[in-house]
Amino acid sequence: MKQILFAIAISGLSLLSLAQENKTARNWKLVWVDNFSKNGSPDSTKWSYIPASGGCYRYMTNTNKDSYVKDGKLILRAQVNTNPKDTSKYTTGGIRSQGKFSFLYGKIEVRAKLGAGKGSWPAIWLLPEKDQPLYGEIDIMEHLNHDSIFYQTIHSHYTLKLGFKDNPPHSAVAPFKIGQFNVFGLEWSPKRLDLTINGKCTFSYPKIQTDKPGQWTFDKPYYIILNQALGGWAGSIDPKELPLQMEVDWVKVYERQ
Repeated sequence: MKQILFAIAISGLSLLSLAQENKTARNWKLVWVDNFSKNGSPDSTKWSYIPASGGCYRYMTNTNKDSYVKDGKLILRAQVNTNPKDTSKYTTGGIRSQGKFSFLYGKIEVRAKLGAGKGSWPAIWLLPEKDQPLYGEIDIMEHLNHDSIFYQTIHSHYTLKLGFKDNPPHSAVAPFKIGQFNVFGLEWSPKRLDLTINGKCTFSYPKIQTDKPGQWTFDKPYYIILNQALGGWAGSIDPKELPLQMEVDWVKVYERQ
């Protein structure tokens, strides 16, 4: 009898858990998605290439070299530059949705697999669609070198210019499944930013009461950036570990119902 009651109890808990999961899923409505299903250039109605910039972590606009779709995946590569007319040592891939798609509040999830190498710096992040007086940046994922963790960071006038990085804490690190696809995410409300990995919240940044300017600059539409950079924060680059790449399976944006 005890075994039967225990089985019923476990079954009841499982059903409750499933019901809660389904309820949570019903709270979100998919409003924008890219499954990268067509080989070649990324969908030009959704993305544009990040313009080339100076330094070792520049972005390349060549559609067939550093940023392209193949076999259902967006490939963002970093490699030694072989173009004799270009003085940069390396080229890297990056795309953005600026001017094509932006959103205010809701949820974004990006399923991606990270490469690794000395000097590697892939990122998934958001910037304001339009210029605003006080800066805002949401770094959903930044990974460095061969690290077994990634960074989740919120930047603003309050954290960068005024230096308030601990009230509230503006950054955290979290582990991920190395060499596998992970889902990096953000749930964004008018009062807080919750950053997630594989559906689990690992860092939150709240709106607080303060007389200092720029603590909460996250009430305007932001656009999406996906890139595989080199150098910069990641430090020196080892060309022997190139090429490397970040693969993106899909990007999904939801609004709360």
